[in-house]
Amino acid sequence: MAPRTLLDRLDIRRIVADGDLDGLVAAAVLRIAWPGAEVILSHPAEIRSGYLDEFIDRNTAVCDLPFHPECGLWIDHHATNEPTEELVEALEAEGGHAHWRDEDSAARVAYDLFRSLFDLSSLAPLMRMVDRIDGGKITEEEFFSDDPVLWLSHTVSASDAEYTLGLLDWLVEGRALESIMAEPAVQKRIERKRQERDEVRGLLAEKGEVVDRLAVVRLQETGHRTNGYLVTAHFGDACDACLIMHGDLDGELGDLDRWPMSASFYTNSFLHPDGGVFDLTQMATLFDTDGGGHANACGCRVMPMHASGEPAKRSIEVADVQRNLDGWMEVWSSRAQRSS
Repeated sequence: MAPRTLLDRLDIRRIVADGDLDGLVAAAVLRIAWPGAEVILSHPAEIRSGYLDEFIDRNTAVCDLPFHPECGLWIDHHATNEPTEELVEALEAEGGHAHWRDEDSAARVAYDLFRSLFDLSSLAPLMRMVDRIDGGKITEEEFFSDDPVLWLSHTVSASDAEYTLGLLDWLVEGRALESIMAEPAVQKRIERKRQERDEVRGLLAEKGEVVDRLAVVRLQETGHRTNGYLVTAHFGDACDACLIMHGDLDGELGDLDRWPMSASFYTNSFLHPDGGVFDLTQMATLFDTDGGGHANACGCRVMPMHASGEPAKRSIEVADVQRNLDGWMEVWSSRAQRSS
């Protein structure tokens, strides 16, 4: 559907976006297209679990997140979310539109969709790095640099919603990147993120190990989260990918201070810049049917399991963490056969 037709047909009053820089920039594009829309920062698990069902209807745009059947506009780029023709046709029959593209970022999908209708020049300086960050194409030199977009990305978080939505307002207003970076609120958070990165780097030797060329890092119950770039930079050429555990055993969706226990999987993009040795979504979707993402960057929840390996209908327990991990490691160990 042409962008002008979308604007004429859709009445978007709410935008639900992933709470990272990619989701934020995608949401900024949509807010430029529909200036009065409210923005809610979310997470894939909140969409898949139905946690946000009451907020999503035909006047809602969902971007950089899994598909929701009640939305009016859906914009995404994740490989495991690629829609079927039937899904697209069903949404359009209800007056909505699904716009999925195989791009490095959802921001790029939204930017390319509406750039012919609106002046998005203030977002242009961010786009290359947003693509590289979300597409797993950052070099090690870039990761340890002072690139402003990279450091801005570290400060974006759904758990710091007031600040992040303030960033959104500045992007929509067309403020220059240099002006945003000079803001005391931004500088304060960047300094905090530098300290947190140093703290996590100090934990990696204690909490991480390389098993069969997979770096396994157990950050659960530490209050820390990190990404694959930092982990794979730490372990270097010894790993082809990494598995990072994070969150809390008693965490709950919606509790921004105590997230449910989850795992993230990342290819060592410094070693494999053109793709990894294995499709990591096979691990992310092994137990959690709502897990997924990209072949080189994805995630899932830790699921309750019986000792036999069968799913259990209860809250997760300590033993479930190892049972999930054992299953993921079995998939990883058979990667040669699964990739053939």
